[in-house]
Amino acid sequence: MADYYNILGVSKGASDDEIKRAYRKLAHQYHPDKSGGDEKKFKEINEAYQVLSDKSKRQQYDQFGRTFEQGGFSGGSGQAGGWDFGNFDFGDIFSGGFSSQGGGFEDIFSDIFGGGTARRRRKTRGRDIQVDVEISFEEMVRGAEKNINLYKTVVCDRCQGSGGEPGADIKTCPTCKGSGQIQTTRRSFFGSFSQVSICPECQGEGQVYAKKCAKCGGDGQVKEEKEIQIDIPAGIADGQTISVQGQGEAGGKGAQPGDLYVNVHISRHPKFIRKGNDILSTEYISFSLATLGGKIEIETIEGNLILKIPAGTQSGEIFRIKGKGVPELHGRNRGNQMVKIIVRTPKNLSRDQKRLVEDLKNEGI
Repeated sequence: MADYYNILGVSKGASDDEIKRAYRKLAHQYHPDKSGGDEKKFKEINEAYQVLSDKSKRQQYDQFGRTFEQGGFSGGSGQAGGWDFGNFDFGDIFSGGFSSQGGGFEDIFSDIFGGGTARRRRKTRGRDIQVDVEISFEEMVRGAEKNINLYKTVVCDRCQGSGGEPGADIKTCPTCKGSGQIQTTRRSFFGSFSQVSICPECQGEGQVYAKKCAKCGGDGQVKEEKEIQIDIPAGIADGQTISVQGQGEAGGKGAQPGDLYVNVHISRHPKFIRKGNDILSTEYISFSLATLGGKIEIETIEGNLILKIPAGTQSGEIFRIKGKGVPELHGRNRGNQMVKIIVRTPKNLSRDQKRLVEDLKNEGI
């Protein structure tokens, strides 16, 4: 078996404080209730600390090794397997201890060695599901309905989640005799300990169905593909998440299902850009139209319309088309379309065109 000093990761000449710090760190790391915990390793750590934290036991261990209990450390009244727990300060070792969810040192001994009453297993809420959905720019402005297919855990429709075959009788659990708990005895370095735990057959209910559901095998849940309709509101922003309650994975027997979270992504539009609730677009016009004025047909999210260009319009000038932008999310207001005008400089002019431009130049235009 491993050396106690190696178990705690300290040298043979380690001080009491070094042993205590090493124990506290390892006990937190390997506590069975924590993620990545190891019950067997945790027991070894406690066993090593019991010996090395006691000067007389440590001296005996250094001299005789693990056989040192033959040298006089036999069990007695108020002791367990030869160890006296009366002077051992659990609270000191676990000062700042585990979170309320992880439990304290009392929970460790209750879970590992018994001494407590097993509680019924909490009904587990179903897991949440997260998916991504892409919509077009037009769907973002108008709103949309999207159908998505999810392969997920659902309540068994044969037994309605009970786990029993329809019509089957309910009987007392044969494993726990109706108590919902089972008791086992474990032998360890500390001695023999009784452990009370939740019955794995009835999950602490004390009763089971005489015949399990033929479809789900008694789980109350099955994996199936479900089509879910998602209502996407007009004006939703790119990357925004919609929460759909109760559409996640089914929960344990009688427990609430999880939720569905839909991350919405908006595809790029070749012409329009969203800025807040406004839509930005660009229109190109000729030098003569900008100079003399006129009308052009432009594209909006709701179709084409005619925009009047005043005489003398400058390149980069912006015109506002009221109410042609993006609707306010869950509101009544709507943004505008902002049309930026760019005046094109003519290229590759013919001889006659060049002459006309020269004449305009001579006129100071």
